[in-house]
Parts: sequence; structure tokens; C-alpha cells
Amino acid sequence: MTALDHRYRGEHPVRTLAYLFREDRRGIAVAVGAFMVKHSPTWTLPLITANVIDVLVARKPVAELWINTAVLLLLLMLNYPGHLLYVRNMHGAIRRMGTRVRSALCRRMQDLSIGYHSRVSAGVLQTKVIRDVEGVEQMAQQASDGGLSALAMLIGGLGVIAVKVPLALPVFLLVVPAASFLVMRMRDRMRSDNESFRQEVERLSSRVSEMTTLIPITRAHGLEQDALHRVDHTLSKVLRSGLRLDLVNGRFGSLAWIILNMLGVGFLAGSALVAYYGVLPITAGDVVMLSTFFATLTASVTTLMSLTPVIGKGLEAVRSIGEVLQAPDLEQNAGKDEVAAVTGRFEFRDVTYEYEPGRRAVDGLDLTVTPGETLALVGASGAGKSTVLNLVIGFLRPTSGTILLDGRDMETLDLRTYRRFVSVVPQESILFEGSIKENVTYGMRDVPDETVRQALRDANAMEFIDRLPAGLDTVVGERGARLSGGQKQRLAIARALIRDPRVLILDEATSALDSRSEALVQEALGRLVAGRTVFVVAHRLSTIRGADRIVVMADGRIAEIGSHDQLVRSGGLYSGLQAAQTG
Repeated sequence: MTALDHRYRGEHPVRTLAYLFREDRRGIAVAVGAFMVKHSPTWTLPLITANVIDVLVARKPVAELWINTAVLLLLLMLNYPGHLLYVRNMHGAIRRMGTRVRSALCRRMQDLSIGYHSRVSAGVLQTKVIRDVEGVEQMAQQASDGGLSALAMLIGGLGVIAVKVPLALPVFLLVVPAASFLVMRMRDRMRSDNESFRQEVERLSSRVSEMTTLIPITRAHGLEQDALHRVDHTLSKVLRSGLRLDLVNGRFGSLAWIILNMLGVGFLAGSALVAYYGVLPITAGDVVMLSTFFATLTASVTTLMSLTPVIGKGLEAVRSIGEVLQAPDLEQNAGKDEVAAVTGRFEFRDVTYEYEPGRRAVDGLDLTVTPGETLALVGASGAGKSTVLNLVIGFLRPTSGTILLDGRDMETLDLRTYRRFVSVVPQESILFEGSIKENVTYGMRDVPDETVRQALRDANAMEFIDRLPAGLDTVVGERGARLSGGQKQRLAIARALIRDPRVLILDEATSALDSRSEALVQEALGRLVAGRTVFVVAHRLSTIRGADRIVVMADGRIAEIGSHDQLVRSGGLYSGLQAAQTG
């Protein structure tokens, strides 16, 4: 199980980050130790500089000068191996964390219901997997590089001051509450603006994804300017939100710089006056050391404060990732009975499904489908046909009522194991950018070429594949762009055939084809349906004449049921649809 997989519960993002890095905590401890060693010259330099000045002013033995120089050179030489050790452990931990989170997100997306994916744009989910995880990685890298540098300087510097000039320590500690006050005042505003900016970027991602998908339609209807206007409108919102966030970060950074440097000027003058009037026993070297330390410690606090916007943005990315990881709309399969075999008998007992309260897509469905039967579903748009198919596949669960598969309540079954016996041929075949063989055998291993060829022959696809230069190894392009609609559908049928399913779902499988392609696909479908339980949705009634039974649906209910000839003779709703299509 990967980090955060099924674990995120809306906890504070800092706790989530601690959990993410749990597997690499030893390496991170080594990295922190290496960083402190490699960074030690930054806080030892003011001390060594003070020692050198005191050697010169007090005319101490010159050997002390060489000892201080040798110590500094040794620490400088340790920087190289220390830095490599730090990068290998810290940056390696950050990269592995990013990989684990992306894996957890992808796993979660596979477990989320189809209803969730219909509500949330694919572009938004892509943004979370790519941009938000990258934001967390960048936050971790910048916080570790800049934050550890500042903390090393603070801890080392305050330690030296506590030993050399302990009476000056309280003055240095004034910087911390001053910085904390600024952070507390700006924190809520920065979080709000980070969240607003992140949401606008997600909307932009969704809009761009939509635009690229619709380019053929946009170009065909001359709507390029309309599409650009929609994107430009979203870009304007991203611009305004981004500028608002930049102004908040800018005000924060400027106020922090002014306040901390004013404290530095005051401390420089104060330490000089203390030494001048002999109020405290401090040397000229101590004055130089204290003023240098105050400048560097102030810079360190400024660095830590400048990380606040970066950390705020990164924590907002963690919250964004959490929106997916804690989404409750899961398909629950864990612990349920596995399906080892399917004969294909379905019983719908008073099944109702509501997409939202009061809007019933399927209303009181009572229906029994026997093994090997071909059942066609017809009716007007919105009649409930596709909802019934989604209930059969298990994408949707009944709001009320029961669906039995071979006598077993589907609510008690692990639907992932059931779907191994199901194949779907949709209206638009979904292909990925790979070879014909890879698309047909998707999810299957070590399938012989001859088995693939037989499936393609049965799907009437070899007649065009034989004409392709690379044959089965021909790359189909993104979403099958190099193939026609009929060719893609025949590959989808071959993909179904090679799996030898017990349950077959045909969702408008020929509605978008020309007459020649439809004839070839219909012939292939005739081979595919043999001996299987088949659910068919079709608008063209001519394609379902051979179905064992036809269910005519209206407003989520069964209006009529029977064979083609029976329904035509009855003179009911189906007869009217038939007359409209043939007349």
C-alpha cells in the first residue's frame, strides 16, 4: 500500500507531510546532520573574524591566527562531501515522496466511482497529479535548502553568542517574536489567496482540456474565436488571482525586510555604544561579531519568513491532493465475495436509481435476463437506458431494490472480479497511443499473434490491417486518431472477443458509422454475441431486430417488452418508433 493510500483524513497538512516522509526519516536525519556540518563555516566565520581582530588589537601570539585560519579551511573543505551526502539523502527522499503520492493518487482514482469521475474534470485530476505534487516537491526542496540554511545559522550563531556574550542573547531573541507577529497576521490571508489561485488554475486546466478535445468540432464550425474567448476569460481570472497573491506575498516580504533590518541598525548602534562607554566587558572583536551575527541572523529570519508563501502554496497543494485522497465516493469492494464464474443470469427486483433526490433515472425496474439472452433497450433520450447498462456493469449501485447476478446480490460481490467476465463496446471506441496489438490485448499478457489475428478476423478488422505497412504493430495514434470510426469499432470488438466474456454490453456500438462500416461491424457483432448474455442499447431499431427481447423504456420505467415482431404488431410505443424510422 502506498503512502496516503486510503489514509488521508483531512488532518493538518504538516502532519500529512510528516507521514509522507516517514519511510525516509533515517535518510533525512543523515541529511540534516550533513547539512549542519557543510554549513558550519557560515556561523563560525563571524567568530573566527572576531578572534582574528582580537589577535591584532591585543597583539596576541600569531599562532592563534593560524589556528583560526586552519579551522575555517578545514570546515570549508568538508562542504563538498557534506553537500553530496545531503543532496543524495534529502532530495532523494523528496523525489521518492513525490512518486509515492502520484502512485497513491492514481490508485485512488481507480477506486473512485464512475459518478465521481463524471463530476470532476479529467483536467483537474491531471493538475493534481502533476502540478500539485510538483508544488509539494518544490516546497520541500526550498524549505529544506533555505530553511536548514537559516536554522543552521540561527542555532550556530545563538550558540556562539550564548557562550561568548550571554548578556546580548535576549536582544537577539527579540527578532523571533517580531517575525512571528508578522507571520500570524498574514497567515490566514495568504492561505485564502493560495486556495483561490489554486482553484482558478484547476478551472484553467479543465478549460484547456475541454478546448483541446473539442478542436475538431470547433474548427469544423468556425468557432475558434469563441473557444479562445472562453479560455481567455478563465486566463483573466487566473491573472487577477495570481496578482492578488503576489501583492500579499510582496507586502509580507517588504514589511519583514524593513522591520528586521531596522532592528539590525538599532543593534549595531547599541552594541557600539555599550563597548564605547564600557557598560559591558566586550572587545572590539565582540562588537564586530555581534553586529555581523545580528545581520546574518536577521537575514536568516528573513529567509525563514520568505519561505512562508512557498510553504503556504505547498500546504495548499497538499490540501488539493487530499480532496482526491479523502473523497468518499468510492466503489467499495474490499472484503466482499469474489466472483469465480459467471453464467449471465440477471434479476432486477424493484430497482430504482436516483442521480439526485427526486430525479429517478430508473424507477421500480423488474426484469429477469436469462443466460445467453440478447436484451435490447430502446427509448427516447433520458429514458434510463444507459443507467441500466451502468447498473449491469456495476458503475452505479441501486438507490433501492436489488440486482441479482446468478442468484447472488451484486451488493455482496467484489465487482472487480465480476468485470473480468464483462466486455463493453461503447459508441466511441477508446484507444490509447500504442500498436493495434497492444490495444486489442490491453491488460492481457503473452497473447500469441495468431490469437490476436483470429480475434481481428472475427471482428472483420484484418481486411484493413493487412493493408497497413506495420500490420499488428501499427501505432494507432492518440485516441486512435489514425483510424476511421468503423476501424476503431472493429478493434473494440476484437478487444471484446479475445477476452471471451460471459456478459457483453453494446452501447450504441454502430450509431456513428456509415452504412458500409455498420454492415461490417454488425457482422462482427453477430459472432461476438453468440452464447453470451448481451445488453444492447441502440437508436437504430434495424440493428436490434434479431434481439431475443426488446425493452422499451419511458421515464425510467418499462413501457413495453417483447420481440421485434410482437412489439410491431402491438401498435404501441415501439411500433411508433419503428414507423418514424422507416417512414
